[in-house]
Amino acid sequence: MSVSSSISEQVESVFLLGLGSNMGDRLSYLSYALKELDTEAGRVTAKSSVWETEPWGFEAEEQFLNMVIEITSPLDADALLGVIKSMETRLGRTRIKGSGYRSRVIDIDILLWGDRIISGPGLQIPHPRIAERRFVLVPLCEIAPYNIHPVSGRSLIELLGECDDRSEVRLYTQPV
Repeated sequence: MSVSSSISEQVESVFLLGLGSNMGDRLSYLSYALKELDTEAGRVTAKSSVWETEPWGFEAEEQFLNMVIEITSPLDADALLGVIKSMETRLGRTRIKGSGYRSRVIDIDILLWGDRIISGPGLQIPHPRIAERRFVLVPLCEIAPYNIHPVSGRSLIELLGECDDRSEVRLYTQPV
C-alpha cells in the first residue's frame, strides 16, 4: 500500500511598493517600515536608494524621503493592503477623508503587482498616478526599469522619460 500525501504549495506574489515620509525622523520611519514589511508581509527582495523629494500636490515645510522596494509575499493585494494600513496606523499616520494630500510620518503604496490590474473602491493596481510622479518613477527605475506598466504597455524607464513632473528628486546620502 502506498501512501501519497498532497503538498500544497504556497504561491508567492511579487509586489513593488512605494514608501515615503516627511515628518519626524524620516529615515527611521522608512527603516522601521522595511523591517515590519519584511516580518509581516513577506520578504524584501530589492530596495532602491533613498531619494529626497519635494512634496507633490501640496505645500509642506519638510521634504519627503522616498524609496521603492520589491517584496515577495504569500499575501494577495487585499491582505497586503490590510497589513500596510495597520502598520501606517501603528506608526502614527492619521487619515482624514476628503482632506487631500498632507504631511505624513509614513506612506506605503502598492505600486505594481506583476501584470495584474485591479480597480476597486479601496485598491487600484497599478497605482493610478505612477506615470505622473518623478518621486515614484526614479526609485522604481532604479530597481525595475524594464518592468512593463500593465495599463500603458510601456516600460517604467519610458514612463520616466515621458513624465511631465519636473520636481527635484535628489539622492539622499544616508542609506536605509
